[in-house]
Amino acid sequence: MRSRWILVLVVGLLLAGCASGGGSDSANGRITLRFQSLAWQEESVTANKELVKEWNATHPDVKVEYVQGSWDSVHDQLLTSFEGGEAPDIIHDASDDLADFAYGGYLADLRDLLPARLKSDIPQRSWETATFGDGIYGVPFLQEPRVLIANATWLKRAGVRIPTPEHPWTWPEFRTVTWQLSGDGKYGVAWPLKEPVSATLNLSLSAGGELFHRGADGKVTVRFDEADQVVPRTIHDQADVDHSASPTTLGSGGSDTLPGFFGGKYAMVPLGFSYRQQIVQQAPKGFDWQVLPAPAGADGLTQGVSPQTLSIAEDSPHKKEAAEFIDFLLQPKNMVRLALGDWMLPTGTEALKDPALHTTKDDWSTGTALATDLTSAPAQSVRGYPEWKDKVATPAFQEYYSGAITLAELRKRLEKDGNLVLARYQR
Repeated sequence: MRSRWILVLVVGLLLAGCASGGGSDSANGRITLRFQSLAWQEESVTANKELVKEWNATHPDVKVEYVQGSWDSVHDQLLTSFEGGEAPDIIHDASDDLADFAYGGYLADLRDLLPARLKSDIPQRSWETATFGDGIYGVPFLQEPRVLIANATWLKRAGVRIPTPEHPWTWPEFRTVTWQLSGDGKYGVAWPLKEPVSATLNLSLSAGGELFHRGADGKVTVRFDEADQVVPRTIHDQADVDHSASPTTLGSGGSDTLPGFFGGKYAMVPLGFSYRQQIVQQAPKGFDWQVLPAPAGADGLTQGVSPQTLSIAEDSPHKKEAAEFIDFLLQPKNMVRLALGDWMLPTGTEALKDPALHTTKDDWSTGTALATDLTSAPAQSVRGYPEWKDKVATPAFQEYYSGAITLAELRKRLEKDGNLVLARYQR
């Protein structure tokens, strides 16, 4: 009897394990995919959940479960779930967070999983943001340029030239304009640089800055050349020489600058394009604002971005079905819905043609005009970048912008200390 009881118990446990593992319902053969979304704005969450519901209504054999994640903790949460064998099948993240997971073997190479339609619809410059080594480990689908949100009334009264995507300000002109707009305790610009590295590097592409240089041996080194210095020098001189940039916002996040912006303390704030939603929701009645392109340099309006991505876990037993769901989610009309929900731009060329993204309302047309200038962020595939950013670049830029160190010292720290960090990852 004891042997039979043990046998029954073992068989029961095995059956329970089979029922809960592999994402399949043994009773009816239906596959279940877990889709972890990082959508957080109400409109975006609604759009994602509606699309999941529409998929489930038309795909009875492949059910998708919506799982809510958080941008604040996604990297550590994913690492834990990968190592514990509990990763979601479909993973929403950003391209600058994928390198460690891609090189670590946690994400599936999507080259043979994605349909030709999706591959051709998204430009190569966007695919490069999710390419690591020879593989593609995420589908870039939403992106946003950094733009200038301006007090339209203030600029109009000052009589300064209003830039357009066709005729943007140059970096020297931008510095002059912010000086003209300043005085009496007010500032032409408020730079929210709590996280100064990505903003500086991505905007520096417009001036021809590269910072990271890959040699013939494949190894990356840091060189802070003249082109890399254009944007940092402009910000530094606005804050410490011209006093046209508010010194108190240099350590702030983007949202922290909005009360002062609405209160007439700053004429302009450089922010991500999606901040328009907060401005629409929070701006006082009658406040007249507009979106302006970021300044242009030797390489025009070129700007680095790290798009939002959709990936598939390498351990997922249903990669084919997961890829089919991603293809559904990123059909042009659906990609537009996701973009509108997040107040961002789609990467797909067909989606970008949608009239809803070319309206003057909320300045959608200004942002859409910048889409072809968006390219891979400089540090996208640099191993060791997170440590370089946290331990070397962030404190160095913060001290330079506050006037605590010189440009020469900034260069020394980025190059000398930075290359020591990167070398450890490239042995």
